[in-house]
Formats: sequence, structure tokens, C-alpha cells
Amino acid sequence: MPATPAWPPASTPRLFVDMPLAAGLSVPIDGAAANYLGNVMRLKPGDPVRLFDDRTGEWLAEVADAAKRRLTLVITAQLSPREAVPDLWLLAAPIKKGRIDWVAEKACELGVARLVPVLTRRTIVDRLNGERLRAHMIEAAEQCGRTALPELAQPLKLDALLKDWPADRALYFADEAGGTPFAQVAKPGPAAILIGPEGGFTDEERAAIRATAGAVGIGLGPRILRAETAAAAAIAIWMATAGDWRGDGA
Repeated sequence: MPATPAWPPASTPRLFVDMPLAAGLSVPIDGAAANYLGNVMRLKPGDPVRLFDDRTGEWLAEVADAAKRRLTLVITAQLSPREAVPDLWLLAAPIKKGRIDWVAEKACELGVARLVPVLTRRTIVDRLNGERLRAHMIEAAEQCGRTALPELAQPLKLDALLKDWPADRALYFADEAGGTPFAQVAKPGPAAILIGPEGGFTDEERAAIRATAGAVGIGLGPRILRAETAAAAAIAIWMATAGDWRGDGA
């Protein structure tokens, strides 16, 4: 194993496996993942693969056996423990297919710990394919280097969410009627960002949110943003001002 360049190479494929990993473990790979590694990446015995399991961190493995539709990987070393991500939830009203997939993908890339679909009065989409959303988050995690997948919660009605809101968690909601610039009020600690549907919150919903302990109406600039854009912008602002983009180790 060479010392220079760094091992494993930056081009090493990275894959999520839903099983606890440990040094010396043999990991069978089949289905789409086996096709990708064997037929697209054309891996052969001895080639490296990065694996992560959302439990123990990231591991280095190598191909032990490569068949047409199945590979066997053997774990050789741990590369890093499971990361600690900021305690930020994204509470997002479901939007059209494709756009909600994009929200799930970017929430993972940007570092969100939990994604909660929230049903409001103006929500157009009331059914979500959780397996598809999780698949998008897994693909995003494989690409961006995350070792901790975001938790995907079951859809929840807004009134039920507010009724049981934890008092120790800040609730920042994007208020199209006007709010404080987010960068001025974002603070470290347990937090959630609430993004409404395409038509926004009703007056009654807005009043109920504002009456919730810890709720703060925020503004996201002078332009009208689509729901998915607002979600990504709000996450980025919080990460840069209160999360793990600050570079101070907090």
C-alpha cells in the first residue's frame, strides 16, 4: 500500500451499506451497487472501496471476489468514526416530485440532522415516497462524504408539530410576511427551520407558529424564493452563522 499519493485515492468509489461494519468483515454487494462497482467502475480483486454504515463511521475495504452480478469486499481498516453533525432539523412542506427530492438531497449535503415533512393547509402533495427520499439522501451522502445519514421522519401535520414542540429547540420559520434577517438571529444549539408550501402559510398558521415557544420569524432576503430555494438558503445561513461551517470547531 503506497504512502504517496495518499491511500486510498480520491477516486475510490464510496458506498453506503446498511449493516454494522468492522475490520476483517466480509461484505457481500449485489444489485445496483454491484453493477456500479463491477460494470461501471470495473473494479477487480485488490481494488479499494470506501464504505460507511451510518453507525460506526467510514471504512476502507478491498475487492476480494468479483463476479458478474455480485462482489465480495473485505474491510481492512477504519478511516474515520461516525461524524457528529449539528442538531438542525429541516421542517419542510412537501412539494412536487423532483423538487422535494432535490430538497432531501441538498439537506443531506448541507448537513441537516433530521428531515421532517410537514403538512400545512396549502400543501399540494400529501403523499411522499419515503424510500425514494431516503435513496436520494444516501446518494448525496455517498457523494459529499457524510458518514451520518439524516433521519427521515414520518409526515406530520403542522398543528401536531406545534402542539408537542420541544421547549429547548429554536424554531426559525421563513415568514413571507416579513421577519428578521436570519443571519442576525441564528444561534448555536438545537434548532429547526420551518419552510412552508408554494402558497405559503395561512394567517391562522402563521399566528399559531408565532405563538409557539422559541419561534422566530426570519427573512431570507429581498426576493421571493421558491420553497426549495428557501430551504437551501436558510440551511446555508444557519450553518455559516451557527453550525459547522464557522471553522471554530464549535
